[in-house]
Amino acid sequence: MDAGSIGALIPIFALCIPIVAIWTKHKQKIVEMEIRTTAEKAAQYATQNTALEDRVRVLERIVTDKGYDVATQIEALRDARKVDALLDHRDKEQN
Repeated sequence: MDAGSIGALIPIFALCIPIVAIWTKHKQKIVEMEIRTTAEKAAQYATQNTALEDRVRVLERIVTDKGYDVATQIEALRDARKVDALLDHRDKEQN
């Protein structure tokens, strides 16, 4: 390379420095926006997780505090349905 070629490359390199700086700053802003978005999503998931944990605690309390009673009530409903079905069947046969 001669001195003229090197002299022509100097302005090109001089222009590349601000372009690289602008590109780097742009990339940094994109990364910051992605970080914010990720943090917001994490906060939303944490809130949903907390709400679900609260609901599970309530359900666990219902089942453990009245576990036997709930099972008894379910069986009573099943028995009542059987009786209702038998009565309906008998009424249809009589008609």
